[in-house]
Amino acid sequence: MRTGMLALATGLLLLRFLPALPPVWVLWVLPIVGLILLPFRSYPVAFFLFGFTWACTSAHWALEDRLAARLDGQTLWLEGQVVGLPEIRDGVVRFQLHGAESRRARLPDLLRLAWYDGPELHAGEHWRLAVKLKQPHGLVNPQTFDYEAWLLAQRIGAGGTVKRGELLSPAQGPSAWRDDLRRRLLSADAHGRQGALAALVLGDDSGLTMADWRLLQDTGTVHLLVISGQHIALLAALIYGLIAGLARFGWWPRILPWLPWACGLAFAGALGYGLLAGFDVPVQRACVMVAVVLLWRLRFRHLGVWMPLLLALNAVLLAEPLASLQAGFWLSFGAVAILAWVFSGRLGAWSWWRTLARAQWTMAIGLLPLLLALGLPISASGPLANLLAVPWVSLAVVPLALLGTLLLPVPWLGEMLLWLAGGLLELLFLVLAQIATWLPAWFSPALPLWAWLLGSLGVLLLLLPGGVPLRGLGLALLLPLFFPPLHKPPAGRVEVWQLDVGQGLSFLLRTHEHALLYDAGPRYGDFDLGERVVLPSMRKLGVSQLDLLLLSHADSDHSGGALAVQRGMPVAQVLSGEAQALPAELGAQPCTDGVSWEWDSVRFSTWRWQQAEDGNQSSCVLMVEANGERLLLTGDIDSRAERALLDSGRDLRADWLQAPHHGSRSSSSQAFLQAVTPRAVLISRGQNNAFGHPHPQVMARYRALSLEVFDSVKSGALRFELGAHASAQGLREQARFWREK
Repeated sequence: MRTGMLALATGLLLLRFLPALPPVWVLWVLPIVGLILLPFRSYPVAFFLFGFTWACTSAHWALEDRLAARLDGQTLWLEGQVVGLPEIRDGVVRFQLHGAESRRARLPDLLRLAWYDGPELHAGEHWRLAVKLKQPHGLVNPQTFDYEAWLLAQRIGAGGTVKRGELLSPAQGPSAWRDDLRRRLLSADAHGRQGALAALVLGDDSGLTMADWRLLQDTGTVHLLVISGQHIALLAALIYGLIAGLARFGWWPRILPWLPWACGLAFAGALGYGLLAGFDVPVQRACVMVAVVLLWRLRFRHLGVWMPLLLALNAVLLAEPLASLQAGFWLSFGAVAILAWVFSGRLGAWSWWRTLARAQWTMAIGLLPLLLALGLPISASGPLANLLAVPWVSLAVVPLALLGTLLLPVPWLGEMLLWLAGGLLELLFLVLAQIATWLPAWFSPALPLWAWLLGSLGVLLLLLPGGVPLRGLGLALLLPLFFPPLHKPPAGRVEVWQLDVGQGLSFLLRTHEHALLYDAGPRYGDFDLGERVVLPSMRKLGVSQLDLLLLSHADSDHSGGALAVQRGMPVAQVLSGEAQALPAELGAQPCTDGVSWEWDSVRFSTWRWQQAEDGNQSSCVLMVEANGERLLLTGDIDSRAERALLDSGRDLRADWLQAPHHGSRSSSSQAFLQAVTPRAVLISRGQNNAFGHPHPQVMARYRALSLEVFDSVKSGALRFELGAHASAQGLREQARFWREK
């Protein structure tokens, strides 16, 4: 049985690693082959085929429910129901619409929409909306959250922006009740931690600020402020422990067998908490795991601890095969497996404090390979922070928050309990802030496979029981994880990355010993791509400091992420074409015409139009030459600035040209293109952007000159080596089945 369950799990998990899904006809054949093999005692192969077929079929269904390409960028009137809890941040209402219908086309079942300056929405309402639709699309960079995989795992088939709308019917049903409960929680007096309470009680993290997320990430405590398996299991354990304690002291009714009642009520409590939290995929996963553990405790303890874990894994994946696309799935099952490995079979009893300490350091070490494989930050302060935060949140904050929520109908009592829970959270955040200041999170550079395998072997050795031979060797094997070999371009060449930052610009240029960032991506309110994309990508590429941050001009889509970059790593110098318009804390110096320098046999030179009349025209232009190959970065200069650059008498010939002003109609004049004579043009822009970039007339000029065009929407982040006289590669070329169109 165990072999068959392992084979089934392997087939279900294989989906995560497929570059493309097999054809539908293959999925018809595979289960037939499995049925044929069953009588010949080849049931592991049959179970593997069944799991693989079901996972791929489910993925096909999700992909078929995506928005049709012909509707991408179209505006349609549609009707549907608001589901989940709408989020309001920086004047934008973001929400999900279920059962969307339109007279003009078939639409995906679930949409994720944004309504700028929209009205307050409530879960359960029915709306008629005019929506500009777009296909699922995310930024693709060396080190960022895979938004497209997340959308597919949530079975969200399209996004869009609401233009107009009218309410058809008011909120109703369980969703409306949860929304009303959230409003009560957010209006409670909780020492400013109402958003954290809503996250703990309802699973709604929209009330947490970016500063909160940074703090939780730095201290490795993110799992404590979003409802996870830990919270569900905690409530079940408290109920089970309460009944067991009553039975032990003879206070439980003898007519009722305590063990079945303890298991049943513990599961009921876990399920109720899950429903309160919205019962999304992570909560469903936690409830399944709790159910399997309680069933094991009730009837099947003789099977050991690994069979329940395997059953829970298969149950979760059979219910939602796309769960394997989410990092939380791997971390939750990985954490449980590590604890089972460390604590099962050990001789003797441990004190509670020793058990808690052992759990924290083993989790910190055991999850290292998973965190690195998933590209997540490593919190060196995590064991210490969790040693304090886990019992603080689990034994004090969560019980008070849940009890206060249940007692809200009772005058003053519920509010008082929430006030206490909020005070405890505020105190915890103050302590975590001190820990984060002392030891922030660490982002590992890209690891070669051999280094990751050696480190994983080292982790396995360290988790073995004490006294096992060669256990100490594990420490040495961990070294490649923390000191990986870094790729550096040879002298005379430049590694160039055009990062995928949507409607903005950011180029990373790295010579053998130096690094330059040209523009830092946009910032929209609390959404900072400098912090979310540019900084993590540079760390992933092994850049630990910048010799120069060159901001072409002060527009937010070019300089919005600059402060986040400067806070995140040392920056020796900041230059800009609009230094006076940037925040003073950046310490930017003006870019001047005619400045040139050389790094590692690579030549750099700048130009700026002194008679510029606006910010775009003030863009600082950068020419880079390596081994006879040239790159021209132009910022947002328009045709007038292009003419001034032509009149300067410079040699503008370049092999690579960054499309001026994202390919707008006011740039890329014919005379300028003929003077530069590039062989390739690099366009950085957002999908279906409101400006219409790149303009059709500009694209026609590029085609007329037979230029190779690299569009960030189609390529993702783009890499090439200046001086190697080779082509560029986009990260979207790395096949992933969820990026199929």
